[in-house]
Amino acid sequence: MHFLILSQIFPPDMGGSSTRAYNIAKGLVLNNVDVTVVAGFPHYPSGNVPKELRKKALSIQYMDGFKIIRTFIPPLPAKGLANRMILFLSYIISSLFPIFLIRKIDVVFASNPQILVVIPALIYKILYRVPIILNVDDLWPEDPADIGIIRGFIKKICEIIAKIAYKMADIIVPISPGYIKVIHNKYGIPREKIYVVRGGVDISKFDKKYVKKSDKFTVLYSGAFSIAYDFDQILKAAKLLEEYKDIEIVLQGGGELLNYVKKKIKVMKLENVKIIDKIFSREEVAKLLSQANVLLLPLKDFGRPYLGISSKLYEYQAAGKPIICCAIGQPAKYIKETKSGIIIKPGDYRNIARAILYFKNNPIIAQKIGCKGKHYVKNNLEIKVIGAQMIKCLLTKTI
Repeated sequence: MHFLILSQIFPPDMGGSSTRAYNIAKGLVLNNVDVTVVAGFPHYPSGNVPKELRKKALSIQYMDGFKIIRTFIPPLPAKGLANRMILFLSYIISSLFPIFLIRKIDVVFASNPQILVVIPALIYKILYRVPIILNVDDLWPEDPADIGIIRGFIKKICEIIAKIAYKMADIIVPISPGYIKVIHNKYGIPREKIYVVRGGVDISKFDKKYVKKSDKFTVLYSGAFSIAYDFDQILKAAKLLEEYKDIEIVLQGGGELLNYVKKKIKVMKLENVKIIDKIFSREEVAKLLSQANVLLLPLKDFGRPYLGISSKLYEYQAAGKPIICCAIGQPAKYIKETKSGIIIKPGDYRNIARAILYFKNNPIIAQKIGCKGKHYVKNNLEIKVIGAQMIKCLLTKTI
C-alpha cells in the first residue's frame, strides 16, 4: 500500500498540523506502508524559508523511512488573512509540481491546516483513481471565524467550500470527537463516513533520559505564539509568583504574538519569565519538555468550549509531566479522563499560580500525575497505533 500525504506544513515547521502529518507518515511506515509526503518548503510560522530553497520549485529529501517532496512556498510569515491566503494558494499550485514524479498510489491523505488542500487532492484522486482521506485538525471556517480572522460574506463562501470538500472526500478523519456534530449536522455528512483518529505521539522521541541542569522549578510552554493562546494569563500568574525565586516560567517557540509577549514581559518587569526565541527540532522539543517540571496549555477564552484537542497535549503526556490545562471543552475532558493534570478556566491567572505552587509543593503527586499521562499515550496513542487506525479506516471504507 502506498499513501500520498499532502500537507502544507511539515517538520521542522511548528504547529499541530505539522505534528499530525508527521505522526501519520511515520505511523504508517511502522505498519509497513510506503509513504510519500508532498509538503511546502519549511516556512511556518515565521516565513523563514531556507535561502537555498527560495529559487527552487521543489526539493526531495528522506526522513524516518518515508520520502518528502518539498514544493515552493513564498517566504511570508503566517500572519494575517492576506499572508495566509497567499501561502495556502501557493501550496495548492506547487503541490501539483511533483504529480508526474510519484509512482502509483493507493490513497491521498489531505492534511490541514486549511480545507483548500482538497483541491490538489481531487486532482491526484482523478489522475490516480484513488480515494481521498480528508484530515480535520481544525474546523474550517468555524475556528478562524471564532477568533475573528474571517467573518460575514467571506465566512459564508468558506462554508460552501467546506461543504464541497466534505462531500468530495471519501473518508473524513477529525482528530477530535468534538468535530463530529459539526461535520455531520451542519454539513449533512453521513456519520459512517467520519472516523475519529486522534493526533497521537511518537513515544520514541521521549525514551531518552535527560538530566536537568537547572535547580529551578521550571514551568514550560512550548509551541507557536499564536492567537489561539492567551499568554497574558501566564504573565499575570508569573507576577503573582515573583517572590518565589526558585520558580521559572519558560516560553519557547515563535509566531505572531512573540514580540507582543516580549514587550509585555518588559512592561511588567518580569524576571521570572524566560523566552526561548527559537524553533526547535522534534528531538530538542522532547528534551526541553522532559527537563521541565510542569507543562502549560494556555488556551484563550473565545466564549465557547473547545471542540478540538491540541496534539501538544499528547507530547506533554509523553514527557511524563503534569499539565496545567487552561481550557474548557474537549481538552479539559481529555485531561480529566486521563487524570494527567489540573484544569483551569482560561483567563483565571490566580488559579494558574495556585496550580504551579501545588505541583511545586507536592512533587510525589506531580510525578504520579505525569506518569498517568505517559502511561495512557503509550498504550493508546503511540503513532504505530494511529497508523494502524488510519489503515483500518481505509480498509473499512473500501471493502
